[in-house]
Amino acid sequence: MILFEKIRWKNFLSTGNQYTEIGFTQHPTNLIIGTNGAGKSTLLDALTFSLFGKPFRKINKPQLVNSVNEKDCIVEVEFSIGNTDWKVVRGIKPNIFEVHRDGTVLDQSAAALDQQKWFEQNVIKMNYKSFTQIVILGSSTFVPFMQLTAANRRDVIEDLLDIRIFSSMNNLMKDKIRQVKEDIKVLELKKESLNDKVKMQKNFIEEIENKSQEDIAIKERNIGYILNEENNLMNHGERLNEELISLEKKLEKYSGATEKLRTLGNLKGKISNKVATITKEHKFFTQNTVCPTCDQAIEETFRINRITDAQNKAKELQSGYKELEQAINKEEERERQFTTLSKEITTLTHGISQNNIKIAGCQRQVRDLESEIQRITDQLANRNTEHEKLATFKDNLRTTYDELAQRKDTIDYYDFSYSLLKDGGVKTKIIKKYLPLINQQVNKYLQLMDFYINFSLDEEFNETVQSPIHDNFSYSSFSEGEKMRIDLALLFTWREVARMKNSVNTNLLIMDEVFDSSLDGFGTQEFIKIIRYVIQDANVFVISHKTGLEDRFESVLTFEKVKGFSNLVS
Repeated sequence: MILFEKIRWKNFLSTGNQYTEIGFTQHPTNLIIGTNGAGKSTLLDALTFSLFGKPFRKINKPQLVNSVNEKDCIVEVEFSIGNTDWKVVRGIKPNIFEVHRDGTVLDQSAAALDQQKWFEQNVIKMNYKSFTQIVILGSSTFVPFMQLTAANRRDVIEDLLDIRIFSSMNNLMKDKIRQVKEDIKVLELKKESLNDKVKMQKNFIEEIENKSQEDIAIKERNIGYILNEENNLMNHGERLNEELISLEKKLEKYSGATEKLRTLGNLKGKISNKVATITKEHKFFTQNTVCPTCDQAIEETFRINRITDAQNKAKELQSGYKELEQAINKEEERERQFTTLSKEITTLTHGISQNNIKIAGCQRQVRDLESEIQRITDQLANRNTEHEKLATFKDNLRTTYDELAQRKDTIDYYDFSYSLLKDGGVKTKIIKKYLPLINQQVNKYLQLMDFYINFSLDEEFNETVQSPIHDNFSYSSFSEGEKMRIDLALLFTWREVARMKNSVNTNLLIMDEVFDSSLDGFGTQEFIKIIRYVIQDANVFVISHKTGLEDRFESVLTFEKVKGFSNLVS
């Protein structure tokens, strides 16, 4: 049970910088009176603002700050739940939201919205709608239960019966279903991938086992062909080398021919020059007896001797010249042989080089084929490893299938749980169980107020109203006074259910202007009897303009406005 103990506020609406404080537990029944605008209903706004951060009436939050002081707007409410004391402090200019437990301020690191949600769910265990249906019956700004939407009616009933946990569980279940479905998508992709890997690995192993030996045999045969070709090339190379050696030996015979030929050529030139000189001298002395230069007679003996000498020398040179020409012809032949042999050696050397290149190519092909054979042999040697890989893929695939089956079983379980937790499931069954009691209590309170109708709510919280005169009335068909009686009967019923369930049970009950417009004199009398003698463990506060009620309440609180500020004077 929530036991509200006291509330105080300052700089709130028309209240000034001095705290106004109201204790909740001193008297069972309390009347709050005052003129219009005196601040009677400020209690409602202060209470809902402190607990939920918004006023009861339709007032913008900035307008809650006193327009004169314009700052330090503070509301404090104190209550206890069991053995734990709580205090909530909320303010504007500056903004304050503090929750105190047993005198200690709780951690305020969370965002204000999250802190408010935590406070509603874990401390007072009701939201604004439920609070206003159980604690407050307001005036024109209040929306009675019968005027709420079906969804809001359900929220109130769920809070009363303490079954909102099923809605939270339902939301959690939806999140779990969504997560499991995502897991299934991932596992389906993984399953497809593993199936592909298993197929590829099987094909790879089959290729290793079925084709490798054939490939090795083909490559070994090719190696044999290449080795045979290499052997032929090497034999051919030996023959070429032998031929090269033979040619090089022959070439040695003709070595130096060019040098000798050059020397002989020079000698031939010298002899030719000497022959020309002697021939010229012979011709001169033969044709001339007188010197052409000095016109002196040449001595005959001298001339004949010179002619004879020239003839003798010419004969000697002629003989030597013929021998020289023979020697030159011989060396020219040797030079031609040398050149021919050199060309043959060059051609043969090129052939040997090309043959060696072919041999190297054969050797490279053999090495490549041997490497391929080794690779295939290694694959064959490692096929156990490939089989192990295949076994691993299969194990992973089986595990994935098992996980998929588990997730699908989980989805089935979650779907079943979701069907139980949604509005048409367990909650509806619980509500059906309490509906007869709710309807019974409503009609009890209606009869206590001398309103003899048969009022009932169904599981969708639609009303059916029957009277001795007419059937199938609806809430909207009644007068305002009759609607007020139904609203009061529902309020008392909700409090009774809350007290029985100990869900949102509280001592505080505040009613604003219930006497002022809708209830006639007879209804007022019956209402006062109910709050004095029927409502249990309650501290009731009635706000009213109506006079003549003071003696019917144990406590009267009077508000008045002095110099523009609202004050509690008694």
